[in-house]
Amino acid sequence: MDIINKFSSAFWSTDIWLPPNVTWADIAPGSRPDVVHANYKDLIWPIPLAAVVMLVRYTLERFWISPVGKSMGIRSSRPKKAANVPILENAYAKSTRLDNKWLGPLSKQTDMSERQIERWWRLRRAQDKPSTLVKFCENTWRCIYYLYSFIFGVIVLWDKPWFWNVKSCWYGYPHQSISNDIWWYYMISMSFYWSLTGTQFFDVKRKDFWQMFIHHMVTLLLMSLSWVCNLHRVGSLVLVVHDCADIFLEAAKLTKYANYQKLCDAIFAIFTVVWIVTRLGFFPRIIYSSSVEAPQILPMFPAYYIFNSLLLMLLVLHVIWTYMILKIVVDSLQKGLMSGDIRSSDSEDLTDSSENVRQANGGSSRSKSKSSTNSGGVSQRKSHSASNHTADTEEKAISK
Repeated sequence: MDIINKFSSAFWSTDIWLPPNVTWADIAPGSRPDVVHANYKDLIWPIPLAAVVMLVRYTLERFWISPVGKSMGIRSSRPKKAANVPILENAYAKSTRLDNKWLGPLSKQTDMSERQIERWWRLRRAQDKPSTLVKFCENTWRCIYYLYSFIFGVIVLWDKPWFWNVKSCWYGYPHQSISNDIWWYYMISMSFYWSLTGTQFFDVKRKDFWQMFIHHMVTLLLMSLSWVCNLHRVGSLVLVVHDCADIFLEAAKLTKYANYQKLCDAIFAIFTVVWIVTRLGFFPRIIYSSSVEAPQILPMFPAYYIFNSLLLMLLVLHVIWTYMILKIVVDSLQKGLMSGDIRSSDSEDLTDSSENVRQANGGSSRSKSKSSTNSGGVSQRKSHSASNHTADTEEKAISK
């Protein structure tokens, strides 16, 4: 117990986390009658609130989003299951990617042709993928939350001086009051990220799984430390800047799943512009203020470098994601389409999207003449070839 106490005292040393000549007692709740300081004990609230957020999500997805998706014709069923072949199952358990070197030995062991094994492997991989409806529900939920969070954040910050002048984040620090609206903005935002951290292991697995996990952890760490150190002003700015672009990203994904391709392309174009403006424009402006302007107003202390390092970690992730997004945009403009899941899903999402289009057009196609059908088949093969090229590019991309 003494070791834990000593470690805690050393870790939370005022020499690290607070400006010179300021103690934890100086910023404790009730220490000053004219200032409402942050209470570190409030950080426990986002954890039970995360359960409420997950309950709200389940209710919306089950009783509203899913029925709407089904009414729009989005597939809720998965492809048929692959035959139970223990030898192939064991090989699949080692790697979901089929190595061509395995085809010969597996063919001998199972008395199946190499083509049959390849078909089985495709079915088996498709079997593990969630249905299009599941992905539609997930993205719709996130779109709803980010829209709410951004609007609520703008309303909360609209009358705050630091919303219009970042330098105001540092005036009077650390004795800056926390209003009720800022308290709720912080608690709800943290509860959402806690819920994402938990449900990420059960949601649709994306290629940027660990990047997003690190993103959530860094975000929660930043918010928690900024709350403890009464740096809620700059923390609220970081939150509102990050929520804006995510609205359009999730909206583009769900319109793709609903087969509104032109709308998806338009929203994705808006997303790209908003992403660059907020993540590579406004966010670096905040980092500039904390790095250059803050030292001109406040005496520096070690926590300053900790916060700036975490902010820079987020910026590095944004730069990586921006590069990947621009690669998709350039490739899609060259091919004249925006296929596959935007930023992070596997290329199988392309198959889901293409299958929905074929099902939607199937009835009318059958009623056309044979020559029209053949012409459509050629056009579809060309489109499919272009889609595969885009999917190959996107399969290498990672996101937020």
